[in-house]
Amino acid sequence: MLVQFDGVVFRWEARSDSDWYFVALPPELSDDIRETQTFRRGFGGVRVDATIGATVFRTSIFPQAGGVYVLPLKRAVRDAEGIEPGGTVVVELAVLDA
Repeated sequence: MLVQFDGVVFRWEARSDSDWYFVALPPELSDDIRETQTFRRGFGGVRVDATIGATVFRTSIFPQAGGVYVLPLKRAVRDAEGIEPGGTVVVELAVLDA
């Protein structure tokens, strides 16, 4: 499954000292992934190859309350692409089988 979406970057607010940033997948895309992906990793994660700008990286998306998946954005990705909290990014996502 290969998809593209726009999303707003947000900081994980569960801890005030958190340096974790994410972008949420659209609800309908999250539903499609949940229905088609039977293999999940720890915490319900699904392996993906993600591309933002010129940066390609492998990670997992994770289900959150409300049913959407979120894509974590490592500092290296944010720095390479000039990503700031509250900014909108275009994400290409390849969902991997395992």
